Amino acid sequence: MQIGMVGLGRMGANMVRRLMKAGHACVVYDRNPESVQTLAAEGATGAGTLDEFVATLKKPRAAWLMVPAGEATEQTVAALAQRMEAGDAIIDGGNSYYKDDVRRASRLKAQGIQYVDVGTSGGIWGVERGYCLMIGGEPEVVKRLDPIFKALAPGRGDIPRTPGRERASGTAEDGYLHCGPAGAGHFAKMIHNGIEYGLMQAYAEGLDILHNANAKDLPPELRYEFNIADIAEVWRRGSVVGSWLLDLTAGALLENPTLSNYTGVVQDSGEGRWTIMAAIEEAVPADVLSASLYTRFRSRQGHTFAEKILSAMRQKFGGHVERPTGG
Repeated sequence: MQIGMVGLGRMGANMVRRLMKAGHACVVYDRNPESVQTLAAEGATGAGTLDEFVATLKKPRAAWLMVPAGEATEQTVAALAQRMEAGDAIIDGGNSYYKDDVRRASRLKAQGIQYVDVGTSGGIWGVERGYCLMIGGEPEVVKRLDPIFKALAPGRGDIPRTPGRERASGTAEDGYLHCGPAGAGHFAKMIHNGIEYGLMQAYAEGLDILHNANAKDLPPELRYEFNIADIAEVWRRGSVVGSWLLDLTAGALLENPTLSNYTGVVQDSGEGRWTIMAAIEEAVPADVLSASLYTRFRSRQGHTFAEKILSAMRQKFGGHVERPTGG
């Protein structure tokens, strides 16, 4: 199947590589010509302009966006819509706010253009591990794009089946899911990232307590010099708190036990805030998720070992490099 990709950053470029490896034809565009040239050298069809990009796609066209949420996505969707026709599809795979998806889908529907929102999780490791995809849109366009979703998703791999799953149908076990109409995909991804904040914060705080177990204010007989890297490693082996986030944390601590290469500044990319807004709208208590978001705000004023743990996890799973506030 042919698919277009607009936005060739860390995730966009690797998604193209995964799709080409699965046999799909990719047309690529980015404002940076070097990014286009790199993927063209690997087998993609490069486009120097959006006009060329749309003209190269076969009808019915499918254009996937991997650009920053907000104004960049808004402008790119509008620019593509001006060039596309009824029956074509625009897929937003970034981290857009779900209410923006609902608005865009309604506007594009008047032109006959189909809109799909895909919450995409996998970070810089997705090219190898695959991407967990949460999809919103009309059933017919989601079905048409199924070969693309299937190629990007991890597949079942060697993960044991959930007991009773053999009686269920659908694609969830393959790592992608049609969650509902416009906005549903990004809503699910928004909550996914809100939970991610809470999980990261729990690891960070627990490891910080271990890190400070030798504090001078403690009685000498109650002080402990823990090897934090080893603690993280042993938790990976059969512990109920084992996870991919812990795997990444263990790797970061082994590389630098003091995490001196991290400032402790922890950014938030929007989904945590939107999750709390949704919780407020639904009157759902979200104590842990709220606290984890506020901790990120505080991290920009002063830094603890816990915040360096958070920063290390973000760098490991998503390639995020934290910078000092104002730097």
